[in-house]
Amino acid sequence: MAEASRKAYWEAVYTSKDETGVSWFQDNPAPSLELIELAGAGSDAAIIDIGGGASRLADGLLEHGFRHVTVLDISATALDLAALRLGRRASEVQWIVADVTEWHPARRFDIWHDRAAFHFLVDPADRAAYIARLKGALVPGGRAILATFAVDGPDTCSGLPVHRCDAAGLATELGAEFTLLDSRPHDHVTPWHSSQRFQFSVFQRQGRL
Repeated sequence: MAEASRKAYWEAVYTSKDETGVSWFQDNPAPSLELIELAGAGSDAAIIDIGGGASRLADGLLEHGFRHVTVLDISATALDLAALRLGRRASEVQWIVADVTEWHPARRFDIWHDRAAFHFLVDPADRAAYIARLKGALVPGGRAILATFAVDGPDTCSGLPVHRCDAAGLATELGAEFTLLDSRPHDHVTPWHSSQRFQFSVFQRQGRL
């Protein structure tokens, strides 16, 4: 899907539905918060949530004392919804409207988090572009937390095909520069009480600052 088409699609999704009207909605992003804390990130860690949309992860990170939180999404409407929910605390978050496959990072991050964005990249060229941005943005020794539909998860989402992954497949795509530290299944319950099998994987980029 071309960048312009992808942006128009996701703007339409978030314009027509509120945050609880999408299958990936989480009232409490506990699995992501747990993995970020297990990574040993201190309050000064720079954390970016890729494809964060209207997710409540930014809220949780601020509540846990993190001071350098960035959320990137292709949909300005989604980010506006998140900022509206946060109210005055929205100014504590950096909001970036961009397609991650076209984005040029202006800084580097200690933690790269992505829940349910990477798996929409069914074109290998788009996944390669994503990984190039990941490598450009994550510091040596930093952690990448990727949550995708598992191989036994749904094969479509929001009317789009997805690229289902397991930890080994993700490791192959990321390459030798990344070491798999942790992987775990997670059954996400949608707002209409169906279950979706996710796979959370944690990688460390080799090297030190």
